[in-house]
Amino acid sequence: MIRLQSSAFAWAVECFGKEVATDKTERGFRFFEESVELVQAIGISKEDCLKLVDYVYGRPIGEPGDEVGGVLITLAVLCEACDLGMAEESEAALQRVWENIDKIRAKHKRKPLHSPLPGAGENK
Repeated sequence: MIRLQSSAFAWAVECFGKEVATDKTERGFRFFEESVELVQAIGISKEDCLKLVDYVYGRPIGEPGDEVGGVLITLAVLCEACDLGMAEESEAALQRVWENIDKIRAKHKRKPLHSPLPGAGENK
């Protein structure tokens, strides 16, 4: 897990620069986007996702460390339920992002800074 975290961060710094790689808002948006894509891929509806967002935002705010633990535990169990190897899938994804760094940089430049959605403008 530590190796994945440091390897992924090294890629992000190389791809986007340290300022963007350490920007909590930007990283949060990208994490949420990938999470939504995962639940969409396993058949969860948009309507159910929106209900869950309303539920979560109606509750007290948690502690980031606790929430990271919850994310990792539930992801591990979801991977097992879907017959996916969490370590294998993450290593394959890391290899793909390194191989596509120029394409990812170009896509990122089209996104407005601190926006959850892609846009036509330049990042800076």
